[in-house]
Amino acid sequence: MPDLTPRQIVAELDRDIVGQGEAKRAVAIALRNRWRRKQLPDELRAQVMPKNILLIGPTGVGKTEIARRLAKLVGAPFVKVEATKYTEVGYYGRDVESLVRDLVEASILLVKAREREKVATTAQERTEVKLLDLLLPTSVTVSHPWGETDTDEAAKRRKRSRDKMRTRLQAGELESSEVEITIPGRGGPPVSILGAANMEQMEMDLQGMFEKILPKAPQTRTMTVAEARPILLAQESEALLDPEKIHATAVSLAEESGIIFLDEIDKIAGGEDGGGGRGPDVSRQGVQRDLLPIVEGTTVSTKYGPVKTDHVLFVAAGAFHKAKPSDLMPELQGRFPIRVELQDLTRDDFARILREPRASLIVQYQALLATEGLIVEFLPDAIDAMADLAHQVNRTTQNIGARRLHTILERVVEELSFEAPDRVEKHVKIDAGYVQERLGALVKDEDLSRFIL
Repeated sequence: MPDLTPRQIVAELDRDIVGQGEAKRAVAIALRNRWRRKQLPDELRAQVMPKNILLIGPTGVGKTEIARRLAKLVGAPFVKVEATKYTEVGYYGRDVESLVRDLVEASILLVKAREREKVATTAQERTEVKLLDLLLPTSVTVSHPWGETDTDEAAKRRKRSRDKMRTRLQAGELESSEVEITIPGRGGPPVSILGAANMEQMEMDLQGMFEKILPKAPQTRTMTVAEARPILLAQESEALLDPEKIHATAVSLAEESGIIFLDEIDKIAGGEDGGGGRGPDVSRQGVQRDLLPIVEGTTVSTKYGPVKTDHVLFVAAGAFHKAKPSDLMPELQGRFPIRVELQDLTRDDFARILREPRASLIVQYQALLATEGLIVEFLPDAIDAMADLAHQVNRTTQNIGARRLHTILERVVEELSFEAPDRVEKHVKIDAGYVQERLGALVKDEDLSRFIL
């Protein structure tokens, strides 16, 4: 984990997320506390528990984005799940323990990527040797009583040919040459076991067992050097990796640095009836009971070994329109000591969201249309007009936060996107008048804006 200070973390988040300073400060402190914990003596370190965070705010204000960017920033394994996916044991749905297994899988992908970077140079060298072996003809051999061997002259010729071939290969002159490579076959089809969600681990174990038992039929394919190189590179990289070491490192990384983002937690909060009832509400209280030991700290069995969740950071989020945080079980509430309320986006926030982030929606649309040779310039008054419209529609219809900008911007550039390949004029300026022309009528008609915007 990079040694970023809370101020540096907030500064990095500011580059992609507009506003919500209080939430950014809370997650930055929680992240820094992880680094601080690692500096403590072993006896004290085991006693320091993560301070889980509950983000409260309407949809589209940046709750999920803050957690996702945070995990990417520090290179930590990250899993985002909706609490509504899970159900009490005995009902149809996913077992809550599966979110820990998902975290371990994410951790393994992260560790594998890092290990591949370490062996990249060696793997490239081995790939080059493999390609030379495939490109060169069979060596000339002579028979001896003690076996077959290359003649001295043939060996010298072969070395000269190999050196010339290597030079041409490195210069990219042989990319269209054809080679024949062997691709290992996959295991048999996954074995499906019908049953409740708590059978998930058994299904994974049986699938792994059958993959080992059933023979894998390799495939031989002819392709160009350019097509074969990435396949051979992946094979050589995989051969250089130590699976046992990767699994052990990944489990440790998940335990010490994992972040689980529980979205829509307000949907499992018990109402006045305590979460009971019939239909979809029947197991909400049960999901909370099942989540409680995982958030408090327990050991979950995975196919890579037991995983402790004591030091996993949980970030929960919910709009809490109908339910309140106090509707959650008291024990679960106590495991989220840091609570941050995110603010509704203002008109100025919408304008900043369009202007400031590195990969803002405007930058994305400009890049997409530039692939057709179309240069689109958004004038300042156009950005202000779109921000005004987004704010207005959010107030008069359902408030969906910054997601409203996706719909509005798509309507603005719809005609340009359609005509881009055939358009003669390749430079377009979008001003406030153009925005009003595309959207003005829809915004004025409240019924239309409800259905279209």
